[in-house]
Amino acid sequence: MSCAPVRLNHAVLFVADLARAEQFYTQLFGMQVAAREPRTNATFLRLPGSGNHHDLGLFGVGPAAPPQRRGGLGLYHLAWQLDTLDDLAAARRTLIHTGAYTGQSSHGATKSVYGTDPDGNEFELMWMLPREHWGVYENAAPVERLDLEADLARWSGVRTAGWIVTDADQWTDGTGR
Repeated sequence: MSCAPVRLNHAVLFVADLARAEQFYTQLFGMQVAAREPRTNATFLRLPGSGNHHDLGLFGVGPAAPPQRRGGLGLYHLAWQLDTLDDLAAARRTLIHTGAYTGQSSHGATKSVYGTDPDGNEFELMWMLPREHWGVYENAAPVERLDLEADLARWSGVRTAGWIVTDADQWTDGTGR
């Protein structure tokens, strides 16, 4: 069994000082704040010209946090984008089957399942709603319960990953062209 992500979607970092990190990335890289989530002390940033909901997430953990793998400074997880919600459901089954599954959630514009690798590094497999359906989630990134069956009833078969590689010599925009 395998999953078939089409690209790395975003990175999330734990940071000591959220405001300082937000200022650094917005000033140095020209990123824009896509959303702030005060309940989790998080900011989600988008690169200029990006078609992505967010390219970088920052979670403030405070200056006293010890440098440790989970909850310390540094990388939180990598998010791998899947082309369809059906792929996400299959990935969830695979993660459960292999014992790597750690959870799932809806972030409004994205639907996610989580796992860990053998070293304990967390990763996310996610599917993104079509941009025209982000609605209230355009500038929000909640952490809510994922109802995968209900979402599949609405979104099954909808491809949203954009440009994907179908083989070594051919690119497609998702329509087979």
